[in-house]
Amino acid sequence: MREKLLAFIEKNSRIDLKELAIMLGVNVSVVVNELEAMENEHIICGYHTLINWDKTGIEKVTAMIEVRVTPQRGMGFDKVAERIYNYPEVESVYLISGGFDFMVTLEGKTLREVSQFVSEKLSPLDSVLSTKTNFILKKYKDHGTIMTEPAKDERMKITP
Repeated sequence: MREKLLAFIEKNSRIDLKELAIMLGVNVSVVVNELEAMENEHIICGYHTLINWDKTGIEKVTAMIEVRVTPQRGMGFDKVAERIYNYPEVESVYLISGGFDFMVTLEGKTLREVSQFVSEKLSPLDSVLSTKTNFILKKYKDHGTIMTEPAKDERMKITP
């Protein structure tokens, strides 16, 4: 039941608990207790709203920064990641495979603000060898949700 419950709330965290209980074939109290247990176990770590910032008129810049590091003796990747994720500007930090060690995402009001964070806070860290900043220009799909309007077919209809 946990897997189904998690799948439903991952798609829609605002789903009505009664409706969720019906879909799972259990009592509402079972759903409430299971959600609470998973929150306490940190399986469920938070509830978020997906916003299409392009439609708000509010300027926001999102960057994905690839970071190559040399873990300090006795620190490992976890300690380096902790130093990075403790900055309030940082949205997420992932340990990745490939040419870089971490993928760091952050948001700022301007390209300059993001660039300053990278050059003044991230790059100077002892264990950071190099960074590569990639700015998100347009989101087409985010967290499983299509963010753009489908293209309209503008061809003229020709009938015989």
